[in-house]
Amino acid sequence: MMAVAGGYLAGRVDRRQTQKWKVTNGSADADILPDLSVMRERSRDLVRNTPIAAGAVAGVVNSVVGTGLALQSNIDREALGLSEEQAAEAQKLIEREFRLWADTTDCDISRTLDFYGLQELAFRSTLESGDCFALLPMVQTMGSIYALKVQLLEGDRVSQPKGQKETNTFAGGVELDAMGAPVRYYVRTSHPGDISGSKDEWKPYDAFGRQTGRRNVLHLYRKLRPGQTRGVPYLAPVVEALKQLDRYTEAEIMAAVVSGMFSVFVKSDAGMSLTDVTTGAPPAAGQIEQSLKSGAIIDLAPGESIEVANPGRPNANFDPFIQAIMVQVAMALEIPFEVLMKQFKASYSASKAALLEAWRFFNGRRAWLATSFCQPVFEAWMDEAVARGRVIAPGYFQDPAIRRAYLGTKWIGDSPGQIDPTKEVEAARRRIELGLSTHAEECAALTGGDWETKHFQLAREVKMRREAGLIRDLFPEEFGDSSKAGQPKPKDETEDDTDDDTEKEGTDGPTR
Repeated sequence: MMAVAGGYLAGRVDRRQTQKWKVTNGSADADILPDLSVMRERSRDLVRNTPIAAGAVAGVVNSVVGTGLALQSNIDREALGLSEEQAAEAQKLIEREFRLWADTTDCDISRTLDFYGLQELAFRSTLESGDCFALLPMVQTMGSIYALKVQLLEGDRVSQPKGQKETNTFAGGVELDAMGAPVRYYVRTSHPGDISGSKDEWKPYDAFGRQTGRRNVLHLYRKLRPGQTRGVPYLAPVVEALKQLDRYTEAEIMAAVVSGMFSVFVKSDAGMSLTDVTTGAPPAAGQIEQSLKSGAIIDLAPGESIEVANPGRPNANFDPFIQAIMVQVAMALEIPFEVLMKQFKASYSASKAALLEAWRFFNGRRAWLATSFCQPVFEAWMDEAVARGRVIAPGYFQDPAIRRAYLGTKWIGDSPGQIDPTKEVEAARRRIELGLSTHAEECAALTGGDWETKHFQLAREVKMRREAGLIRDLFPEEFGDSSKAGQPKPKDETEDDTDDDTEKEGTDGPTR
């Protein structure tokens, strides 16, 4: 049967540009696992020693995690048959109990980080190494209320046991069932790069409890292809580009240093060095440098001349070239160039557009972190809290639907901030007035806080100030009393009757 060429140039092999382009048709694991160890090592080296790589990873971690994703309980009160008041009380209890565990280092097996620090470490490790693992053991320690602990492991510690051949259902230290779901993880007893050396010993951990189905191991990685068992470092697509940029930058710096030293070279027909002007004799063997002093006159020997080194630095094309490459790097890392380089030199609209694009990426990664790490850890904690009787949840262990209703959550992170707070707040007010958004959504977007908590706190503060005589209902529209809105401001007896012309045309009312 005669082969027929297709209609896509991308598939043609008879063109000069593509005839030497050799590719493979490997599965996800076949493409990733052979190179994973080297990719990890290079990614970590870039983060340690290359400013651009270090800034990119740190910027993503700070924007996605920041001070940590905080729990906001959001139980399904209709499914549970609870009133609004009962649901609010249950949510407050869950949040209060969770803070007893999350706000202390008792949640960490090493007792060094709180839950929010664990979020940052897990996410950073995932970016640098491609994946990270979290064990959820039950270890009761003195003074702790809950036994649940989180133990983070670098991706290097999960690997294929020595002598075990990789197969379609057992590769990269992960054993899968016939459907591709994880069954067991094989963890080295020590890191392969430990200072004191490592032992070739592995311990298997079941992914789920055999009797309860409880999650024992969390595998944090971004799945890019079906059948992918292990994760790829965040910097993998730009490792080579960043390394070459680092070398180029170092070369330019050295050239600038040489230029700053203003080096000169002695050219001699006889091959002799510069004569010592103090003794009249040539310098000792191996002495090739002479110090130049202010106003010094140096006598050259016959046949000697001076040539000045002129490396032409700083290079005027250095910055434009770096920026041109960084535009491509930013595209691969899914971050706008302005945000990656932290350069906002354009207009307000352009800067705002760059930030909005960046926050689409940050919010996506934040949702991934909440789904892959925060929520599973919370569910393991909730199981213990209900079992201990510290959280009352009737039917929690009897009906999976009831359990899911109690496990509803929102994970609130830091807000992106505002370029122009006045415009941002006014836009939020208009969205609420038009019914396009809610107070809770706008509060989370602008400040990263919980609107309900702020609402009750503001009501309490207003009440206290009124009782203390510090404020009066001068402007009821500001406090939501629409029945009094638009009424004239009560006149103070001490005020002058003359019009001070403070009410300007086009404003919403008298200036205050």
